Amino acid sequence: MMPFSDEDLCIAIKNYLPSIEEYVKSHEGTMGFQGVKDGVAYIVLGGTCNGCSMSTMTTKMVVQKKLRELIHPELVVESVFPDQISQLPDDLTKC
Repeated sequence: MMPFSDEDLCIAIKNYLPSIEEYVKSHEGTMGFQGVKDGVAYIVLGGTCNGCSMSTMTTKMVVQKKLRELIHPELVVESVFPDQISQLPDDLTKC
């Protein structure tokens, strides 16, 4: 069980994400943090990551792995592409 509120997670993710984003940028991609809902963090991958077949691996093996190390081992990160933003939950916690 996640011992943090979505608000707490939002703040922690926002603080740690810039250092993780360096990896995405090194591949000419972009990453935008959209918010948190029920312990799931949502990011948008753009640039060269938009539509890339390896984007799921980037999300899970780079972003989620590092955030789990830094914040909590049960944190889940989901990525969406820019054209899928409208499909995100309406009540995301944003910071």
